[in-house]
Amino acid sequence: MAGEMRAGGPGGGDPGAGARRCVASGAGEGAPGGWAGVLVMVPVLLLIGGVVLDVFGPVPYGGLPLLSAGPLAACMVLTFRGAAITAAGACVVSVCVDVLVGRPLTALVVDLLDVAVISGIALWLKWAVQSQGQRFAAVRAVAEVAQRAVLPPPPARVGAVSVATRYECAYAEALIGGDFYAVRGSPFGVRALIGDVRGKGLPAVSTMAVATSAFREAAEQAATLRELAEYMERALVRFAADVGDQPDALERFATAVLVEVSEEEGRVRLYHRGHPPPYLIRGGRVTTLEPSVPGLPLGLGMPEGVAVSGCDTFPFDQGDYLLLVTDGVTEARDRHGVFYEPRTRLADREFRTASEVVDTLVADVTDWTGGQRHDDMAIVVLTPLSARSPD
Repeated sequence: MAGEMRAGGPGGGDPGAGARRCVASGAGEGAPGGWAGVLVMVPVLLLIGGVVLDVFGPVPYGGLPLLSAGPLAACMVLTFRGAAITAAGACVVSVCVDVLVGRPLTALVVDLLDVAVISGIALWLKWAVQSQGQRFAAVRAVAEVAQRAVLPPPPARVGAVSVATRYECAYAEALIGGDFYAVRGSPFGVRALIGDVRGKGLPAVSTMAVATSAFREAAEQAATLRELAEYMERALVRFAADVGDQPDALERFATAVLVEVSEEEGRVRLYHRGHPPPYLIRGGRVTTLEPSVPGLPLGLGMPEGVAVSGCDTFPFDQGDYLLLVTDGVTEARDRHGVFYEPRTRLADREFRTASEVVDTLVADVTDWTGGQRHDDMAIVVLTPLSARSPD
């Protein structure tokens, strides 16, 4: 399955809504295109084949297996109501065929019981699977709502910076992941965050809620990105201590990159905490902004000074795009197992808005993987705006 959150400028949809989309598909009822009509006909063809074999076949009762298989196939490709109608039809057909060929009452009853018992088992299995799917969908919906609550879409413009975001949820292993992002204005410039919590499901959602809340609370007060990261570190350590009786309490940490765009200086500052480095798109070239001193993830509770990394500064002018991603992008693979590489895939392309960068990247990763992604994908794109820019 997949879901998205999005905000951006022109050409990027509704920037204020942060629309999220989840698509689910399954065998039979969600069959794509023209195959749906073919699959729906399978139960009917099995019943017809059973009648023909029973009436005209050289071996008596040769059509009984096909009559029994009709309801089984119906449970795979039809709704529960359609499968039940098919099962009832199979029972009626079985009786009619036995009467037509003149079989004794005992044979008629045995044949009817065979078809009825197999139909009953098939319908029970379909009911059990549907009930389990509904319970799973309810749990997933709760986690999705919680995730959306802690990841509100940022505005399309923060200060003099255009912002575009996207969250594509892969539901890997049927659980929601822990990718997160946030953008805030501050007296020190526009500050942004992207990160990834270890694990999936509701524990990951609760951990990223703590991380993003700490960022939003301290983004306007912390004088430096390092101080901001230390505030987030303390919040995550406290949270891990509060849930210390849970099995995964010691594993609730997060990788992150903190960003500060200085509008006056035309520069961007980056503070890395174990997260994949951002990319700078400038004039058709894509450069990886590697940290000078890599840092450890947030929330590990390491002694003071151990997890310290450097704050790197890079030029950031109009026409530049800062691309922040999670490992759902950098670890996306094609059918040969080759990792996706934004530096080569996005090179030599012209972009007009931050939203266009996001749309292009998502489409390219989807094409690269053939739509078979196995991890969530969060994307943030920042670009400076001129004073007269309509964004």
